[in-house]
Amino acid sequence: MKRLLSNLTFQVIAAILLGVLVGLYLPEFAPAAQRISKMFISVISMLIAPIIFFTIVLGIAGMNDMKKVGRVGGKALLYFELVTTFALVIGVTVANLIKPGAGLNMQLPTDLSKVAQYQKQAGEMNWGDFFTHIIPSNFIGAFAEGDILQVLFIAVLFGFGLSRMGGTGQTLLQSFDKIAKVFFNMMHIVMRAAPLGAFGGMAYTVSTYGIKTLKPLAMLMGSVYLTMALFIFIVLNAICYFFKFSLFKYLRYIREEILIVLGTSSSEPALPLMMEKLEKLGCARSVVGLVIPTGYSFNLDGTTIYLSMATIFLAQVFHVPLTIGQELTIIGILMVTSKGAAGVTGSGFIVLTSTLAAIKIIPVEGVALLLGVDRFMSEARAITNVIGNGVATMVIAISEKAFDRNKYEAATANSSS
Repeated sequence: MKRLLSNLTFQVIAAILLGVLVGLYLPEFAPAAQRISKMFISVISMLIAPIIFFTIVLGIAGMNDMKKVGRVGGKALLYFELVTTFALVIGVTVANLIKPGAGLNMQLPTDLSKVAQYQKQAGEMNWGDFFTHIIPSNFIGAFAEGDILQVLFIAVLFGFGLSRMGGTGQTLLQSFDKIAKVFFNMMHIVMRAAPLGAFGGMAYTVSTYGIKTLKPLAMLMGSVYLTMALFIFIVLNAICYFFKFSLFKYLRYIREEILIVLGTSSSEPALPLMMEKLEKLGCARSVVGLVIPTGYSFNLDGTTIYLSMATIFLAQVFHVPLTIGQELTIIGILMVTSKGAAGVTGSGFIVLTSTLAAIKIIPVEGVALLLGVDRFMSEARAITNVIGNGVATMVIAISEKAFDRNKYEAATANSSS
């Protein structure tokens, strides 16, 4: 019994269930619950930038072949685009088959101020600015803002610079390795508070939005959850089978990270943990350092599924018949816009708003219908994104022959005990 109570997985599950009960019966606790969740996520966010930096620098500087860095990055981006496109097609297909919005007569909320805010942000989306933003104006600013893509850019450049020093750079490399271990130790200390973060996040969600808000849009929620399950257990499972590793062993191995994402409705707390665990799972540090941070911006499988289904759902609600050509156009637009708001708060709504504005056949104001249930679907999006990025890292590592099967077998065997 004592061993069970000290198990982090059990603690997080218990905290999530307690959060649901508190959210249902003590709604006045919502502000405090939100603060608890935000504090936990903030502490984790504080550690993300340095962990990414040191992991990437150590990985790149430790490589003998610098061409491999470009090859890994290229493979990762190609994989991301192929899989997220597949996710978009699945989302559109399932939404057309189930028709979650058919027969719904819903009234738009009278307060559309939030939608107006998303419209403004969507109008400001610019691909040129997005790529320009990747290059930071100063070294410290990227870390201060916690911008993953900027930190990634600095780390790759720093890693190349350090690798060119040859033997004279080994002392610095050893120091960086020790500093990286300090940050990972800090993360392990913070993760003991994961049950508190999960409790706060779940209590806030349930108390603020209420279970009753799910009823009108239950069909959409059910469809989204079903589609993401199909994507994970059919598409990702097929990819795992092709590359000769087990999806189920992998899911069991990262079960704590999945539960933390479920409780906090954010994939951010899982990022440093996933980087560490994937190294222990047999993936080379250089591959983990490049693929995981990039995937958090460019490999959002869960988000793309949700966006495609939400667009078709709104078309059905407003009785807008879409031709195959129009649906292909929607998929094409989402392939672009789903990447453009990476790392932006409320990016799902920004992307959805910009897509509706681009196709000009579905009322943009319809986004307001989804505001009440979006928080409940964000868990599924974040979990799917985390699982997908881990699979992507293992695939790239195996394709680069940078995957240790012995470590994989040992890690998955220990996780099942």
